[in-house]
Amino acid sequence: MQRLFADIRATRLLRRFASDRSGNIAVIFAISLLPMLGFVGAAIDYSTANRIRTKLESAQDAAVLLAVSNSEINRSAADAQADALKFFNATVGAYGLTATVNLTVADSNGKRSATSSFSSTISTNFLNLVGFPTLTVSDKSTSTVSMPIYQDFYLLLDNSPSMGVAATTSDISTMVNNTSDKCAFACHDMSNSNNYYNLAKKLGVTMRIDVVRQAVQQLTSTATAISAVSNQFRMAVYTFGSSCSSLGLTTISSLTSSMSSVQSSAAAIDLMTIPKQNYNNDQCTDFDNTLAAMNSTIPTPGAGTSDNPQKWLFFVSDGVADANYPSTCSRTPLGNGRCQEPLTTAQCTAMKNRGIQIAVLYTTYLALPTNQWYMDYIAPFNPGPYGPSTNSQIAANMQSCASPGFYFEVSPTQGISSAMDALFKKAVAKARLSS
Repeated sequence: MQRLFADIRATRLLRRFASDRSGNIAVIFAISLLPMLGFVGAAIDYSTANRIRTKLESAQDAAVLLAVSNSEINRSAADAQADALKFFNATVGAYGLTATVNLTVADSNGKRSATSSFSSTISTNFLNLVGFPTLTVSDKSTSTVSMPIYQDFYLLLDNSPSMGVAATTSDISTMVNNTSDKCAFACHDMSNSNNYYNLAKKLGVTMRIDVVRQAVQQLTSTATAISAVSNQFRMAVYTFGSSCSSLGLTTISSLTSSMSSVQSSAAAIDLMTIPKQNYNNDQCTDFDNTLAAMNSTIPTPGAGTSDNPQKWLFFVSDGVADANYPSTCSRTPLGNGRCQEPLTTAQCTAMKNRGIQIAVLYTTYLALPTNQWYMDYIAPFNPGPYGPSTNSQIAANMQSCASPGFYFEVSPTQGISSAMDALFKKAVAKARLSS
């Protein structure tokens, strides 16, 4: 019986031994350890590569943005490319990395594009154990921006005696009520210290020339505010002459990109003086010769690049010539060849044919019913009351002088500064649309 029990116990022990699997855990763990370590190592290597790629992408994006930035847009595409590459390499070097980069900058059809691609080979630690000693990371980046259009603005300001007329109907009434001959013109007669110019100053009357001066100074602020890059706009200012005794294109400010300089120089814009009453039969508004001189002064227009800007003429006037044109006057000249006529547009056409764009600000020639000379010689081609008139030959000719869409007429109740700003902004907007 005892032997039987012994055999049963032995059989049970054999069965328990055969079914015991506890010894396999160590074996299984040992077998699975290598791939687990491989996966962890691969994750570490890929994570490292990802971090490096992110840094290189950041350096590349910053480089292409630099190439099209305002600080580089004034420079050539080649210079911008060199600066962008220098920036990329310096940034990558600061990270302690190396990369092969292909970065190009090109200007075409009014746009600048910067395109870049990089690649970098990264040594691995764990993947090297399974036959992958390196990983390669790469990326591409592109940035495009419209190039700024460079424009030169030549301001031609009529400062002839007629621009001494009071600027508003209220100012006109003040002058008429304070002059014995009911005159609304603030004539700057140098032979008389009590001239109407000084009277206007004393009475606080604003003359058209005062408003024009203020408008030019305001325009410099506008140009500064809307310029995308330095030197995008340049400006020059001219008048018809400081005196009726020395007529001709007169420089107030030479062409410059310094708007503060133009603003300062514009303070000198003032009404033309006359040596004495009826000097030279009052022939002090020579449109034809002044515009011809302006045409000779403005160089050939360019495409709007920094070294070849577009050219604009901003012409501000009340539109009535009073000069000695005995053979060319569109109306019968008065004695000694004196011609009073609306602006003739031949010189405007000549400039536009050269590619110069013209913006015209017509300071409406106001009706002066108390002035007999006006009624006899100006009213026939300037019918109508105060303000703009569709029947005015003056207005029609001034509009014909302007490039399409760049004519603006201001009545006594409108602001010359606002009108000039509007024309300037429209010129800038046109350049952007054309590009």
